[in-house]
Amino acid sequence: MKTYSAYLYIITAGMVALSSSCKKSFLEVVPKGSVIASTTDDYGRLLTNATLLNVTANPQVMLADDVIAIKSFFDAATTREQRLFRWDDEVYEPEESAPELDGLMTNIYLYNKIINEVMSADGPETQKKNLRAEALTGRAWTLFHLINYYAKPYNPATAAKDPGFPLVNSADVTVTNFTRASVQEVYNQIVSDLQTAIPDLPEKLTARLRMSRALGRALLGKVYVFMQQYDKALPLFNDAFTDLSQSVLPVRLYNYNQTFATGGAFLPIAALGGPTLPTHATYEENFFSRQFSNTYAYFINIFVMSPSVSILFKPSDLRLKFYTNKAYPSGAIPPNTYRRIGPLLTQVGFVLPDLYLLRAECYARGGELTKATDDLLTLRKNRMPDTDAAIPADTAADKIKLVSFIMEERQREFAVQGYRWFDMRRLSVDPLLTGLQFTHKLMAADGTLSATYALKTERFVLRFPPKVMVQNPGMNNNP
Repeated sequence: MKTYSAYLYIITAGMVALSSSCKKSFLEVVPKGSVIASTTDDYGRLLTNATLLNVTANPQVMLADDVIAIKSFFDAATTREQRLFRWDDEVYEPEESAPELDGLMTNIYLYNKIINEVMSADGPETQKKNLRAEALTGRAWTLFHLINYYAKPYNPATAAKDPGFPLVNSADVTVTNFTRASVQEVYNQIVSDLQTAIPDLPEKLTARLRMSRALGRALLGKVYVFMQQYDKALPLFNDAFTDLSQSVLPVRLYNYNQTFATGGAFLPIAALGGPTLPTHATYEENFFSRQFSNTYAYFINIFVMSPSVSILFKPSDLRLKFYTNKAYPSGAIPPNTYRRIGPLLTQVGFVLPDLYLLRAECYARGGELTKATDDLLTLRKNRMPDTDAAIPADTAADKIKLVSFIMEERQREFAVQGYRWFDMRRLSVDPLLTGLQFTHKLMAADGTLSATYALKTERFVLRFPPKVMVQNPGMNNNP
């Protein structure tokens, strides 16, 4: 039996302790019985820990087409980094683990533990329902990421037949016979978990690390967007905005015209670390804290913003304050590319700009173009001077052009943060925006093109690592 690193959650004197374990399972989680919890406070502490906050899933940064690779740095990159960027079929060696799988499955175990046990714990009934609802929401958030790594994009015509991800609903890692549910079955569970959770989620946001009703509604709306059910998503986004307006914690868009002005809150801008931002717990655009360490948006020069994305920015767009045209610690990068300079931790739980852009997209797809442009302008006026925020009249009046503009706005807002990969997947099966092609470019520092890689349909899906397949011989892999 091989020994792998894993988190042990043990409630002792009001603290969560970490340890390691020995097991044979792709779950890479705590052995059965290792979590000791008996009261609602115990289970609440399980939901407030750094393991849930700091996720290990980051392949989306290298998979997204909003980056290019700089050859001199790429040649010295890890095998994993090179293979992900080239969209190779195999990413991992036979003995390697996939951090994007192991960490998320560890969290699935913890959420299952709470879901299945908390209602029998000692404590008030309302609190137990709140905690179970939070765990259901956390499981849904986690499973949503896993299905967007390891299964085809949701296509209404094929989802019932497309292989999805194993549905693991118990906290027993002695189970090793895993089979893949269909994409439809996985999305059905995500939707069911959220629909069950929303009525019992805390009505007001009191801690960004924890779940709230606003998050439950926003997340369910996002899931519906990925399922191309925009009419179901829109009222949920509206309700989420209403919930956030009643939040105990401040939730608002930062106005970059102020935060980057003289004496602004985001100043000074450091060469390493970028603008001075609050931590996840006080970052006011954040209403659900989940983050990963993104060295490519900090000081690693391998991957930088693609020229195809940099041309989308107006010179006055203050989001460019998060980027530089220099390598770290010095030197050149290809012309018309930008290296992101911070922060090190990318927020991926749920941030307010994402909610605005998702709702704008639903409005646009539903033909409510004025409401869509209103949401876009709200965001853009907080990112650049008002005089430059306007949307071209021909774009604002055309449904397809406006949806395309929203997708460009998502690239401006989230460049080199991995969001683009998830958009690429759903756009690949979008009946409105057809014929899209996705490529990666490997460039020398002087801008010379060294190689171009085209994303083939099969590689919108990661293959399970060889080690997983050996440990689970009854489970089929992706092509």
